[in-house]
Amino acid sequence: MFARTQRLMLRPGWAEDAPELARAIGHHEVVRNLSRAPWPYALGDAQAFLSLPCAPTDLRFLICAFEDGATKIVGGVGIGPLRDEQHELGYWITPTAWGRGYATEAGAAVIRIARTLRIDRVTARHAIDNPASGRVLRKLGFRPTGRVGSYSSLGRGGEVQSIEFEQRLTDSDCTDPCHGRMAA
Repeated sequence: MFARTQRLMLRPGWAEDAPELARAIGHHEVVRNLSRAPWPYALGDAQAFLSLPCAPTDLRFLICAFEDGATKIVGGVGIGPLRDEQHELGYWITPTAWGRGYATEAGAAVIRIARTLRIDRVTARHAIDNPASGRVLRKLGFRPTGRVGSYSSLGRGGEVQSIEFEQRLTDSDCTDPCHGRMAA
């Protein structure tokens, strides 16, 4: 599955992406906020990730930005099962691409796909010490649940306190990303 936005291409990862993927994600300030990425992140980790089975309906994408006439891997985004949640949004952006709105743009595209697939509820969470991720989630229409939980982070080598969010993708609760407009 592929998705195109104004500035991004969301696509599956391929084996030949491993070196570029390892360079993009291989920053402690990225990996420390993820649950399943190890630190340090090496080429073998990228190769292992890219070799994971991916069904045609899986919502797991590399985020590629159109820059200088070419595409460049700037992150990853997906909705899938994680821990006890069936549909949890996860994403990361390489530090050189922070502050450009790529996480919001890619997240909105994935939420539109989820809605098309009739997924009715998506959850998300962010580490308490990563408020920027909370701002992205709010822009995407997620609402805090009021619960503080924790998740295991390979990059941090332990449990991380997190703030939990959810979004209902039904018509009555639909927010701007569901209608193709970007929240400011």
